[in-house]
Amino acid sequence: MIARFAILRPVIALFWSARRGMLLAGAVLAVTTVLAGIGLLGVSGWFITATAIAGLLPATAYAFDVFAPSAAIRLLALARTAARYGERMTTHEATLSVLAALREKLFRGFAAPQAAKSLEARPARLLNRLTADIDALDSLYLRVLVPAAVAILAAIATGFGLTFLHPMAGILAAAFLIVAGLGISARSALRAETFSRRRAIGLEALRASTADLVSGQTELLTTGRLSAQVAAVKRADDYLSACDDNLNRIETNAGFSFGVAAAVLLSAALLGMAWLAEQGAVSAPAAALGLLVCFAALEPFTALRRGAMELGRTLFSARRIAPRLSATVEDRCPVLPVSGMAAKLEDVRLEREGNDNPVLTNINLAIAAGERVAIVGPSGAGKTSLIQLLAGELRPAAGTVSALPSTLMTQRSQLFRDSIADNLRLAKPAATADELWDALTAAGLAEHVKSLAAGLETRLGEAGQGLSGGQSRRLALARFLLADRPLWLLDEVTEGLDGETARDVLTRLFARAQGKTVVMITHNRREAEFAERIIVLKEGRQFDECQSGAPEYGVVLKTLRPD
Repeated sequence: MIARFAILRPVIALFWSARRGMLLAGAVLAVTTVLAGIGLLGVSGWFITATAIAGLLPATAYAFDVFAPSAAIRLLALARTAARYGERMTTHEATLSVLAALREKLFRGFAAPQAAKSLEARPARLLNRLTADIDALDSLYLRVLVPAAVAILAAIATGFGLTFLHPMAGILAAAFLIVAGLGISARSALRAETFSRRRAIGLEALRASTADLVSGQTELLTTGRLSAQVAAVKRADDYLSACDDNLNRIETNAGFSFGVAAAVLLSAALLGMAWLAEQGAVSAPAAALGLLVCFAALEPFTALRRGAMELGRTLFSARRIAPRLSATVEDRCPVLPVSGMAAKLEDVRLEREGNDNPVLTNINLAIAAGERVAIVGPSGAGKTSLIQLLAGELRPAAGTVSALPSTLMTQRSQLFRDSIADNLRLAKPAATADELWDALTAAGLAEHVKSLAAGLETRLGEAGQGLSGGQSRRLALARFLLADRPLWLLDEVTEGLDGETARDVLTRLFARAQGKTVVMITHNRREAEFAERIIVLKEGRQFDECQSGAPEYGVVLKTLRPD
């Protein structure tokens, strides 16, 4: 069990470092809520019993002080209500803010080249890590750590309080509460761990198969595989339902066990307090107080039932994402130590996993700072792989790659379901509104955004819905310009645009390229004409190279697709 919890260290460390004060405050308020509830029930029982006994005789009725216990009851009731409200606000605020930071940190961890490539073929896996796995971690603090600490402290406090009635009563009550409460919870957690893990796997499989069904309907229909994919979704759903049935059965058994434990504790407390009252060791009101305190003290342990059901899922999620919490994007290309150079590749060889044929072989390339270079060649020549090496998204099997900090713009406009401002701030989180408008103006999109009712706060749909193809590319261009890195990497940025829009995008792009180093991949003549040097790749090798103004330069341009 200890080894299982060891995988939670990175997650707990992040919780602790991010919101230490709020986490402690939430735990204190949770303890206050439970202790106030136990005290309220105990004092109420004592007060009712004492009042009934005092009312038997006029003398005792007039002498009985009702104000002190009444005030105590009101104080405990108000304290419990206020503490409960504060605990809910504090614990949920702390948890949700930590999960938001955790989601961002995990996203950055998956941005590391090796992690990103491993998930490229299975996007549903990344979605599951960022959503279901992160959401599973909210149980760690809210339903496991805090309830367990509260239950143990409540048991200790109950035992300590009962020792004033009789030492053995306090010891036995605390021991029973801790052993029975934690024992039932631990047994349920161990039984549920396997099914929780299977449920997490089944949920990921269901998401993946459903995503494949929705996104690939046309291909599945034309190949006659639609019914098979529907059957795969049905199997995943049945598997998930079976896991849910098993978990519900375990939770029901846990509830029954807690019910039995409560009955045993209440019966033992009733007999014990009755015996103490009969022996004259305690008064009848004190016996009622002890009985009701024991009854209320088991309630915090029942709150562990849900946490026990979700502990397996939490541990499994932590095991899957913990390696990425310590990962960074520092494995990208280091800054060149040589002054005046922007990028350099020496004897580079690039291989793809599972493919014996290298993608790139014996690549030697030096790019000076401020130079504009176009990389051309037939499809499959390795152009995109070369630019991914410069961006740090791939690692060479042999040789060295070094480059200045870069920003990459591709033919696909990666826009998110968020506001225009937040899409832009992906490049520069601290960007001011003036900087955003400046980037939009440079990209030729400012007037359109100003015409929108919400302006920069206009929310886009999935993949930038709400903007045309050209507008999406301009928004991507504005974000690209906002990054302001010394090395610009362009991967067929005008592909799919009409001629007029493409020329305008290129003109605006290179108008801001003063002092920047530009490396572009292209099949289009209109893009390559901006280059000072053209490098031709064929079958993963450097085939030719020419400078602007040389006869070969014009020859290579003529081989490219005209505007």
